[in-house]
Amino acid sequence: MITRYAAQVATGTGHLLGEGPVWDAARRRLLWVDIVAGEVHEGRLDGRIEPVRTWSFDRSVGAVAVAESGDLLVAEERTLTRVHTDGSRTHLARVLPDEAPGRLNDGAVDPSGRFLVGSLGGDREVLVRFENGGCTTIDDDLTLSNGLAWSPSGDRFYSVDTLSRHVYVRDYPTGARSVLFTVTDGHPDGLCVDAAGNLWLAVWGGGRVECRSPAGELLAVVEVDAPHTSSAAFAGPDLDVLVITTATEDLSPADLARHPLSGRLFTARVGVAGLPTPYWNPRL
Repeated sequence: MITRYAAQVATGTGHLLGEGPVWDAARRRLLWVDIVAGEVHEGRLDGRIEPVRTWSFDRSVGAVAVAESGDLLVAEERTLTRVHTDGSRTHLARVLPDEAPGRLNDGAVDPSGRFLVGSLGGDREVLVRFENGGCTTIDDDLTLSNGLAWSPSGDRFYSVDTLSRHVYVRDYPTGARSVLFTVTDGHPDGLCVDAAGNLWLAVWGGGRVECRSPAGELLAVVEVDAPHTSSAAFAGPDLDVLVITTATEDLSPADLARHPLSGRLFTARVGVAGLPTPYWNPRL
């Protein structure tokens, strides 16, 4: 039997393309991005999500990660930038060349502390790992690189290719990629993994987050009153609050009239806890 949950709206304002929630346990703060607006947001989770701070960038922002020191690693349109706690910024690496179409999209930190990020909008999308001051290509044949997550032991790596509708799995860091499952109603987007090893996948165009077993079996559905659910992460001191980002991008006026909460963040209690978010290690 598939268990069903209903998400509750948690913010008072929305985003064009809310994405990439990250829980920073040391500072008890939630981070997320509005990709189109070029913004990184910080919020406090206390029942609802109260905005605290915003960092603005000249172009799009695909993802954010945090170091143990509190510094941020931001995937801008084509480059990676370090935002220090004093507000200063340092350019780290160029991932996409200026002449190529597309931009950076979803990213995440692997269990060893290295940052992975993918791209969209070009001819052949890539997934790369930032290490030793440069980028190692993991995949170079994707349609739209999206959500990234690891099993509790860190030895299995899940990745999303949105336009093909595939969720992939491989041994990490060097295993061969295979299709774990394919989404047929909507497009797979961001995802996270809980402490039991199950996947929680946001389905763009589906207004839901699906819980899948490590074998791909559908176990539960979180219904969200926003058709463009974009990502999910476990947050809070006990990692027992599922935070869900959504978007207004590509919704018609009629869609927005039917779903006026689109673009806001939602939360759900789903009876399980998530995994601690690894900190980005700038020394790797």
